[in-house]
Amino acid sequence: MKKHHTLFRSSYIFDFFNLLFLSLLALSCLLPFVNVMSISLSDSAKASSGIVGFWPVEFTLSSYQFAFMKPRFITSMLNSIIRVVVGLCVNLLLTILVAYPLSKNRRQFPGRTGIAWFFVLTMLIGVGLIPRYLTVVWTGLRGSFWSLIIPGAVPIWYVLILLNFFRSLPGELEESATLDGAGHWRILFQIFVPLSMPCIASLIVFISVDHWNEWLSGAIFLDQVEQYPLATYLHNVLKRPSFDNMDVNQLQQVMKISSRTLQSAQIMMGAIPIIMVYPFLQRYFVKGLTLGGLKG
Repeated sequence: MKKHHTLFRSSYIFDFFNLLFLSLLALSCLLPFVNVMSISLSDSAKASSGIVGFWPVEFTLSSYQFAFMKPRFITSMLNSIIRVVVGLCVNLLLTILVAYPLSKNRRQFPGRTGIAWFFVLTMLIGVGLIPRYLTVVWTGLRGSFWSLIIPGAVPIWYVLILLNFFRSLPGELEESATLDGAGHWRILFQIFVPLSMPCIASLIVFISVDHWNEWLSGAIFLDQVEQYPLATYLHNVLKRPSFDNMDVNQLQQVMKISSRTLQSAQIMMGAIPIIMVYPFLQRYFVKGLTLGGLKG
């Protein structure tokens, strides 16, 4: 009885410190975000003086109003949404199509090891920005929407994640389907893909965040501001705002902001859409990480 009581007490102490540690870790991730939001909603003078903590000081929406008063902001938002949708479809489809054959063994797919290493080497050895830029120019993609999608159409890291998940599925399922006359396309899309939805949902989150936050491709491959996705627009335009063709009201609005409040508003506008989408995929995301930990 005494031994059981001691074990129960030890378990209680462990749970307490474990919960305390995780709570502090969560706060360390949440509090900087709250601070940035408070700065974006504070008066420019108060934000520049460094007195803003976790609550706005002299609440104002001036930084957000400055961003929204430019019509190109809405255009860039739509460009980002289109980029995420199209890029997600292209990346996910190609990831599935590459990961499935590479998940087979050497007997089922002779030469898979060499092909797999070919893909891995492209991830380990970066070619640099200049060869990438020249490739986009020579293929005629520069200045088009597809310059944001095609160069990264096959994300190798995500292929490796899905490949290992496919290999963890029971081989008996594929053998039974083969005996019933099913081909590879049917096995892939009616067996492997449905069973891999937790992992695929995790990839959907990762790929969406990648496309939403990536700004460099738009800056170097696109010629017109109207083509910019939101991340590129915020980085290039709001960071170096232009005051040409502004009326008196707009100039008064500019006087109410500072670089710090504007940059904080930029971070918030870039993060909020992803934060709004994440809860809908959280269940699959957590389940995918759990299954990967159990089967890996």
